[in-house]
Amino acid sequence: MSEKVSNQPLLAADGTPLKSSLNRALRMQKLRALMLIAPLLIFVLITFIFPIYDMLFRSVENDIVSNTLPRTVVQLENWSEDSGEAPGEDVFAAFYTDLYLASEYKTHTRLGSRLNYQQTGISSLFRKTGRRVQRFDTDVYTDQFEALNPQWASPTFWASFMDNERVQQLLPETASSYAGWREFIISEEDDPNQETPEDFVYTSLYRDLMKLSERGASVRNADIRNGMNAVGSFESVSLKEQFIDADEDWADPQYWATIKLYSGEYTSGYFLNAVDMEQTTDGAELKPENERIYGTLFARTIYMSLFIMGCTILLGYPVAFLLANISRRSANLLLILVLLPFWTSLLVRTSAWKVLLQQQGVINDILVWSGLIDEAGRLIMINNQLGTIIAMTHILLPFMILPLYSVMQTIPPSYVRAAKSLGANDWTAFRRVYFPQSIPGIGAGSILVFIMSIGYYITPEIVGGTQGVFISNRIAYHISSSLNWGLASALGAILLAVVLILYWLYDRFVGIDNMKLG
Repeated sequence: MSEKVSNQPLLAADGTPLKSSLNRALRMQKLRALMLIAPLLIFVLITFIFPIYDMLFRSVENDIVSNTLPRTVVQLENWSEDSGEAPGEDVFAAFYTDLYLASEYKTHTRLGSRLNYQQTGISSLFRKTGRRVQRFDTDVYTDQFEALNPQWASPTFWASFMDNERVQQLLPETASSYAGWREFIISEEDDPNQETPEDFVYTSLYRDLMKLSERGASVRNADIRNGMNAVGSFESVSLKEQFIDADEDWADPQYWATIKLYSGEYTSGYFLNAVDMEQTTDGAELKPENERIYGTLFARTIYMSLFIMGCTILLGYPVAFLLANISRRSANLLLILVLLPFWTSLLVRTSAWKVLLQQQGVINDILVWSGLIDEAGRLIMINNQLGTIIAMTHILLPFMILPLYSVMQTIPPSYVRAAKSLGANDWTAFRRVYFPQSIPGIGAGSILVFIMSIGYYITPEIVGGTQGVFISNRIAYHISSSLNWGLASALGAILLAVVLILYWLYDRFVGIDNMKLG
């Protein structure tokens, strides 16, 4: 009887097995905990994770070429950029259809702007040709087909004709052009069954029928067969000549090589530009020396941020030491002075330094008045690296003082007194007892100041001139002015990688566990 009882599972008050009841209670606790942190998790995802993902994606995204010129991209695969000549009629015919539709959608200017990042002048080329492409002389095909048979002017005939799968196989260019035209008409909320196709559809029809006629294809469809017999006597135009007449740059194979090179959905071009390189038909190459700016900006950003961090340590450590070793009442008063800059706008503080540092500013006036320098020897402290260092050190100094003060408050004064009682002088007691315990505060302040300074762009823009700007200024420029978001994202991604590497090095040699805020 006792063996039967011992083999039975323990039961909860409601009669369910105790193990199942405990697991259910544990799941409920985890669910409640998840619900409590869910708002914070969602906030972090929306404001941090998603923006970083979007930045990384934009740095390699390049689908605008393939989406805007899908037919051209396919035809360019059969053209070699090493030929030294512009592509043939097939590429120009596909480009005619694509550009015609792009001009209707108003997307050709965006495409030109994108390619202009890689090939100067291509943006204006697309804008100019986009205005003229609808006035090409291809209406001659439309007129001749309608004269051959009036049904070619009937929207309902076109709709039923292109709905035939066999026709689509025999006339692939026409089917593609008609599908693109039909999609545009529907997007304009019009009925394609009541609209006659545009000239580029008739141009594609002529090309398809000519190819069938040249091959001597046997076709059962009477409309196609009659068209094959008639197109041989049609008046024709060269689309290649039409484009070259619109702008002679279309005869330059360099522009076509650029289109082909950046026709993939993803590209490394933004990252190459971010490190002063460029993608060519021969592979990645360094840009000319007079065009290499980003390497210099990255190096300047790193060493100036490190220098500013060092300045804040030298200036902030004595202040924090004083705050931690005086009476509480005096410390609170001085701490208010440390926090006072936070009550003033960053823009106002930066502009104040511009007034102070300029050659006719307050500091130079005082130096001239005191006789330390003469009128001709006024110091140049603005629109250079010195101005950036002075202004940013002042702005970021509280971010070094506060972590240091927080850590120094936790250091017991008895440690220093014990060292002195054992024979150490003031310097030895500070160097061997007090300073090592304040290193976590230095680490916390250094990381905080460095990461903030590496991403500053307002202060360097105002007081830095051309010699004191950071890489963040170029990122802001590409986002707000040039609208080259891909390059801005690539620069931001590299800057993020640099910060993570430096953070890893700090953890490797110093130890992130040694960074404390008190």
